[in-house]
Amino acid sequence: MNIHEYQAKALLKGYGAPVAEGVAILKVEEAEAAAKSLPGPLYVVKSQIHAGGRGKGKFKELSPESKGGVRLAKSIDEVVAHAKEMLGHTLVTAQTGDAGKQVNRLYIEDGADIARELYCSLLVDRSVGRVAFVVSTEGGMDIEAVAHDTPEKIHTIAIDPETGVTAADVAAISKALQLDGAAAEDAKSLFPALYKAFNEKDMALLEVNPLIVMKDGHLRVLDAKMSFDGNALFRHDDVKLLRDETEEDAKEIEASKWDLAYVALDGNIGCMVNGAGLAMATMDIIKLYGKEPANFCDVGGGAGKEKVAAAFKIITADPKVEGILVNIFGGIMKCDVIAEGVIAAVKEVGLKVPLVVRLEGTNVELGKKILNESGLAITAADDLDDAAKKIVAAIKG
Repeated sequence: MNIHEYQAKALLKGYGAPVAEGVAILKVEEAEAAAKSLPGPLYVVKSQIHAGGRGKGKFKELSPESKGGVRLAKSIDEVVAHAKEMLGHTLVTAQTGDAGKQVNRLYIEDGADIARELYCSLLVDRSVGRVAFVVSTEGGMDIEAVAHDTPEKIHTIAIDPETGVTAADVAAISKALQLDGAAAEDAKSLFPALYKAFNEKDMALLEVNPLIVMKDGHLRVLDAKMSFDGNALFRHDDVKLLRDETEEDAKEIEASKWDLAYVALDGNIGCMVNGAGLAMATMDIIKLYGKEPANFCDVGGGAGKEKVAAAFKIITADPKVEGILVNIFGGIMKCDVIAEGVIAAVKEVGLKVPLVVRLEGTNVELGKKILNESGLAITAADDLDDAAKKIVAAIKG
């Protein structure tokens, strides 16, 4: 689960991290009062969407020469003008795709005198099985490009979970970021605070980009991105309240209600599979035969008839889907249950696109019998290769 920048900053402020004063707004009419509540005279108006690259993004409704989704303002009137151009409009960034995202919230923040921009993130480093700081002096930039072009500027410092962030860890991070003076002193409290927040809130990612050194020498969190482990949200009611469903795919929201592992993709073949590995193999073979998957959908090993039917409905609700491939290996899950779930869903929502079903495993013969006697236009497949060929051929034909 992701949250907005202003929410992430509020959370970090609770852990003692240095952030600027700011106010989130939902309406243009709120912009003037929000700006007046800040020290000024420099303000920053920031689009709040779940995507990076906002500063370089462009609004669909505005001219190509218009400013991006993060703008400086030197007066309250300018704040209001920016708010009018941004709220309710569609921002397209490198991470949103061509469709972009509608800006429904703005964050109006007090400006900062920036001396240096740095990069700092925390994530789980699976190579060592520890939470690690990933830092660079090249903040405010595409960190993937930095890692590709100048990997020597990326530094990883793994933290021992038994000790937490030690003085030696802080020194190593500060050295990598070339901190000294007041910034080095701030680091002694900031980096342990970030680590504490990451662990206590069960985050999957905490990214501060940029972390800035201001002209007075102190550190400040200028931007913050957070992603939380969905499997741990039951422990964090306060985090669950921050969820903004308008930023999520409606199909993924519905899938979460049924505990389905579903991710919307850009292709045209819907997939319903049990098991993440089999789902990945199914998507790969669809691509091998020249088409693209419309989704990743793992119904899990113990899904019942109702859950299978719900998954099928979600897949068919995607207007991009031109064909559906159901690929099930019945171990714990029984093939006859899958067959009954598919038939129930087809009878309820109809079948307007080709459907290929490959079943193997527990009760496979019974599952095939149920499908064959359903009277529905379902194409059976003998194996995964056969299934991929048939669904691709059905779409092309």
